[in-house]
Amino acid sequence: MIVASNLTKRYGEKTAVDDLSFTIKPGIVTGFLGPNGAGKSTTMRMIMGLDTPTTGSVTVNGRPYAEHPAPLHEVGALLEAKAIHTGRSARNHLLALAATTGIGARRVDEVIDLVGLHEVARKRAGGFSLGMGQRLGIASALLGDPATVILDEPVNGLDPEGILWIRNLLKGLAAEGRTVFVSSHLMSEMALTAEHLIVVGRGRLIADTSVEDFTRSASRNVVRVRSPHADRLRGLLLGPDVTVDGTERDTLEVTGLDSDRIGTVAAENGITLFELSPQQASLEEAFMELTRDAVEYHASTTAAAGEPVGAGRTNA
Repeated sequence: MIVASNLTKRYGEKTAVDDLSFTIKPGIVTGFLGPNGAGKSTTMRMIMGLDTPTTGSVTVNGRPYAEHPAPLHEVGALLEAKAIHTGRSARNHLLALAATTGIGARRVDEVIDLVGLHEVARKRAGGFSLGMGQRLGIASALLGDPATVILDEPVNGLDPEGILWIRNLLKGLAAEGRTVFVSSHLMSEMALTAEHLIVVGRGRLIADTSVEDFTRSASRNVVRVRSPHADRLRGLLLGPDVTVDGTERDTLEVTGLDSDRIGTVAAENGITLFELSPQQASLEEAFMELTRDAVEYHASTTAAAGEPVGAGRTNA
């Protein structure tokens, strides 16, 4: 379990993390989301004892990271995939880490096989692709068979097979009762992997909730209806607090009525329905909506006269 209490980190006049409190529980995958510059990496570094909080505290399994006598057995982390000795082979890199806490070579070979690096285990890590480097970083995080796993952008550089593998791995670790805390900018993947979310913006907590509740909070009360009698149904549904839009001949988008009420009206009037589905926002749509005011850098969509498209305007 990870517990952050009023966690704050300042660099001079810049506040990277601002009074952040949350609890990451075991048994589920918790996603860590936020725009660039939101304070995610700084928070993860404070969890791992790499940065000291200005105020507040954070513990892992009841202690600050630095107070664990054998931290690799308590916490496994991937914060920077390229934090490796480029002249060593993948196996020797892991053997060096293992030697710091008495982990044997057998466990090194187990994690090499687990992450799919068996064929390149004796090759120099400096020649690895980004995806192979990610796999080696994940092997390092799992080396001590830790109760808590913290991964920063673990799917970067992975191909579709690798993304599916890491998704199943994270779910499997959580199913074993471990604490799994993972950040990602791939919203579609986070929607498939995480059950709970911590969302931050400009260093502050925006949401601490389930994925389902997070997407529901950003969803409009819209129901998609398809019927061969769409025009007739439209007239029956319209009312003071109900709007009905139609982008296709047989399709309506109804706002202000739930699907049960629409289905009842259709049945009472002998109207056939081909589709009746509430429209829920995707995780990406919910994220964009709820972090809109917390984005530190905005790309310009229109260029000023004589200025190339994409030239840097930032909105601090």
